[in-house]
Amino acid sequence: MSDRPQPDFVTGNVELATRTTLALPGRAALYAEITAAAQLAQLAGSGGPRRFVLGGGSNLVLSGDFDGLLLHMSIAGRQLVAEDDDAWYVRAGAGENWHQLVGWTLAQGWPGLENLALIPGTVGAAPIQNIGAYGLEIADRLLSLEACDMQSGKMLHFDRAACRFAYRDSVFKQQSWHLDGSRVITHVTLRLPKAWQPLTSYPDLAAEFDQQQITHPNARQIAAAVIQVRRRKLPDPAVLPNAGSFFHNPLVDTETGERLARRFPGLPRYPQGDGRVKLAAGWLIEQCGWKGRNLGRVGMYEKQALVLVNRGGASGTEVIALATAVQTDVRARFGIELTPEPVFL
Repeated sequence: MSDRPQPDFVTGNVELATRTTLALPGRAALYAEITAAAQLAQLAGSGGPRRFVLGGGSNLVLSGDFDGLLLHMSIAGRQLVAEDDDAWYVRAGAGENWHQLVGWTLAQGWPGLENLALIPGTVGAAPIQNIGAYGLEIADRLLSLEACDMQSGKMLHFDRAACRFAYRDSVFKQQSWHLDGSRVITHVTLRLPKAWQPLTSYPDLAAEFDQQQITHPNARQIAAAVIQVRRRKLPDPAVLPNAGSFFHNPLVDTETGERLARRFPGLPRYPQGDGRVKLAAGWLIEQCGWKGRNLGRVGMYEKQALVLVNRGGASGTEVIALATAVQTDVRARFGIELTPEPVFL
């Protein structure tokens, strides 16, 4: 730990269990709630403690105490900053709740984010993970973002190309900036096209509309259907602590996808634009007998095998043990390597 003096908004020895959705034990040696970009400039420079940026805590596995400076992103604000014939342009602070932002844009009559409703976490975390659901990713809507260079304290501008988006990936992950806090996102600007087209091809959504006898859903109806489907499949972290989908859906080449489909006729497959095939990690896990099965005080959720849950009082060590066991079984049966979505701290 560095002896470098810290600003007065930095406190010490802060409990983190209540700030993460998996509710695992752990404390931060230093903690700062960031409500303005100027605070980041004050903390910039070398020679200080290692840093980690926390958003909504929905994509984090605590393995114990953190001996550095935890930056809790709480920059608020959302506004329409521009409008032209083609789109609405919305700028939001990195600390804004993502789902609330989706609801707000729809309430203003600006569609485009409805398929991403009820995804947990903050606006600032969304581009890092390139969040996506039901045929849409934030990469499809992001115009630009602003981030603080924690070495110099200067603000940086990233357009969509500079973010280098890929499936659940971005330059922030590729450069490990999300792990060392060397680039901290402060604001995100989204482009919501006026030539809106509904995305309703996913079976779960189609079934929801069939049940409701809706043939041409609007954006609000799509959001409502997404919320209904997600609530049926995913537990509320306030009731049953979890980190949402725990593993990435694996991407394989076409030949591998066809070979697996011949061996396992029920295998769900989703062709991708780049020629690869996306497999359903939850299905693979369920076929290995892990749906609803526990290992110690953690388990894979009984309604959705992709979700790892804390049954009560679990530790980060138990989470890692279960994740490893699931990976081992899927590898042995399917020859597929599952990659965890959450960050391990």
